[in-house]
Amino acid sequence: MGRIGRRGFLGLTGAGLGSVASAAAARGALAAGPHPGDPGAGNHHWVMVIDLARCDGCGDCTEACSAMHLVPAGQEWIKVYPAHERGSGPGAFFPRPCMQCDNPPCVNVCPVGASYKRGDGIVLIDQDLCIGCRFCMAACPYAARYFNWSEPAHTAQELAQPYSVETNLPHRRGVVEKCLFCPAMTRQGQLPACVSACEMGALFFGDEHDDAVTNSLGETYRFSELVQRGAGHRHLEDLGTEPRVWYLPPRDPSTAPPDYG
Repeated sequence: MGRIGRRGFLGLTGAGLGSVASAAAARGALAAGPHPGDPGAGNHHWVMVIDLARCDGCGDCTEACSAMHLVPAGQEWIKVYPAHERGSGPGAFFPRPCMQCDNPPCVNVCPVGASYKRGDGIVLIDQDLCIGCRFCMAACPYAARYFNWSEPAHTAQELAQPYSVETNLPHRRGVVEKCLFCPAMTRQGQLPACVSACEMGALFFGDEHDDAVTNSLGETYRFSELVQRGAGHRHLEDLGTEPRVWYLPPRDPSTAPPDYG
């Protein structure tokens, strides 16, 4: 099936898309098809674990992400909420990246297949296909997506790069952006920028297939044991989105941390 670009989609909209079933089939074919600039998932299944007891709200993760991805002003691909805003517990901050859901509402509502989920668990946005309808933003229960209403400020470094769905560079007006789990870095065996920048070791990242996650301090745990012994949970998991980001609950600072194995 051929790709439907911005102009083509608008033309189809004017003429009428036909039945809901045929529109859904077309959307599914687009989401499943290859996307230019995406080298593929590889044999991985990425997962993140965030220990709320360790997070001190410094915001280094946000700064590192913004610097790595040249994130446009006004966006925070990983946003750190104060405890009183998210009800995450006494003295606890709440870092929120994209949850990379296994049942992503953003992908399900995208009419042109611009938002799609790879086999490695990462949800990406093909901005060559994005028409700026912002349906995905309305569908995301985590407020993890942003829209470029105006042309972002550019650097020569950014504009010199060929567009890739793994970086969403160069940034452009009229499209949606979000946290990407740094696929270009993980491809090189590196931790995502936010994880590497966390001096508290609050963010863990790894491959579920290997059952291992690591933080910036070099601590490595079995993923399955970490979330089980640490009473891990997923934010708003009752919505059925199946997030790939797990949280370990805050603890009383006077008590010893649990044995993660």
